[in-house]
Parts: sequence; structure tokens; C-alpha cells
Amino acid sequence: MLARLFPSILRGSKIGHGWPNASETTPSEGTQPGTTQENPLQRFFDAHESGRGIWKWLHYFEVYHRHFQKFRGKEVHIVEIGVFSGGSLDLWRDYFGPQCHIYGVDINDTCKVYENEHTRIFVGDQADRAFWQRFRKDVPVVDIVIDDGGHDPEQQIVTFEELVPHMRPGGVYVCEDIHGEFNSFAFYLGGLSAQLHANNSFSPDFVAKQPKPSSGFFGIVKPTPLQQTVSSIHFYPYITIAERTPATVDKFLSIGHGTEWQPDAFWEKVSTLLKAQR
Repeated sequence: MLARLFPSILRGSKIGHGWPNASETTPSEGTQPGTTQENPLQRFFDAHESGRGIWKWLHYFEVYHRHFQKFRGKEVHIVEIGVFSGGSLDLWRDYFGPQCHIYGVDINDTCKVYENEHTRIFVGDQADRAFWQRFRKDVPVVDIVIDDGGHDPEQQIVTFEELVPHMRPGGVYVCEDIHGEFNSFAFYLGGLSAQLHANNSFSPDFVAKQPKPSSGFFGIVKPTPLQQTVSSIHFYPYITIAERTPATVDKFLSIGHGTEWQPDAFWEKVSTLLKAQR
């Protein structure tokens, strides 16, 4: 099955390399993402000219704000992997407010100096599953994970697998600095995201069992375990976001409304598509 997908992967890669220049296709000039002063994260970063260091790609701020703003002003539990110089700990505290609880993870034990009443620092290797097992016992509630750690694909994969199932419903997982078009973590995420489209119940038997009333169509699909807990995976330049579902999904419904249909043509098309997938 995987071998059949290689031509599509290669086709997409070729199209990506040959994509038209934006100056040739965009009618009006745009702006660099993440540079607007309306973004509170950007404002904090721009004003931070001394003290603990913060190092970020500028377009990350737009991505952060898009996915994080729902947590602002609420009690939120944040895990940041890769404490470095500690400046981003202050960034999150300013953005989310006084009710946020921050858990920093770093392999360098000197980062313990950044601990305070609302920030705990854990020292360990993010590629060590035993470390994450201990961490989950100490930190039972997690809403946001920001992986800005070692940037090694194996570290990123282990961290993703250990923390995403541990997050609360509606949680947001961020992995930064995914560089290179042949990055193995990016391919791992691509394989994972493909499972969001899994439709194991959409088979000839499933189609045959569905009612075909003149007033519309109706179908039910049971989600896979991944679909029940992961609502979406977003790809941006160098950064990826995975979001937990707000609540467990027990079914996907396909419903058609209307009074005028061409059911014979519709079911013939569905049967053709199913045969092509086998």
C-alpha cells in the first residue's frame, strides 16, 4: 500500500519545488506574518531588549496567538521543553496571565535557577521515556506543550508520543524548529496526519446498509482512537501544531439535506471511489 503512495509523494515534492514565485501570482503585496503590533506576544518580544534571552522566528508569534488565545486569562498548565536562557518563561507568563502554571524541561541542570512560585523546572532527557513517566506523575494536568528542546527527530517523536495522550481535552501541542524538507519528524507527522483521514467503516457494506431516502442521505462512521482524541494537525514553516479534541468523539455523521437527488448516480460514484481505494 505504501509503495502505491510514492508517486503522489514525489509529485507533491516536485510541485513544491516548482511552485510559482509569489510576486508572479499575488495581486497585492502582503505583510510578514507575526510582525503586527496587535499581537501581544509580538509586543512583549519587541519590548524585551535586556534581561533573559528569547530567540524565536518572528512568524511563530502569529501561530502561537492563533492557537493559544483561548487560554488567556484562565488557569492553564504549560510545559516548555528547552528552557535555554529563561526569557520565554517570562513571555508565557505575560501572555497567559497570573493563573498560568509553567513547567520547564531542560537537560541542563543550571536551568533550575529559573524556578519560582509559579514555575517548576524538571531536568531530564526528552528522549527518555522513563523520564516522561516520572514527569506525568508529578504534573498530572497539561494544557499546552511547547517542544523547543534538542530538535532531534527521535527526541521530538518520543516527546510527542509521551505527552499528547497525557494532555487535557482541548490541549495544544507545539513542536518548533522542524527544519529541512526531508526531516524525519516531519515525515512522521505526515504519516500520523494521514490517519486523521482514515475511514475504515466507509466500505461497500457500509454504503449498502445506509438508507437512501428521497429526502437525503445519512451515514455514520466510528472514529479511530486517534480521531477520537486528536482533532487536527497544522503545518506551518518550521513549526507544527496538534490539537486535542475538546471532548471524545464517538462518531462522525454524514448527513444530506434536500428534496432533489440523483441517488443512482451518487451511489455509482461512491462505488467507483471505493473500488479505486482497494
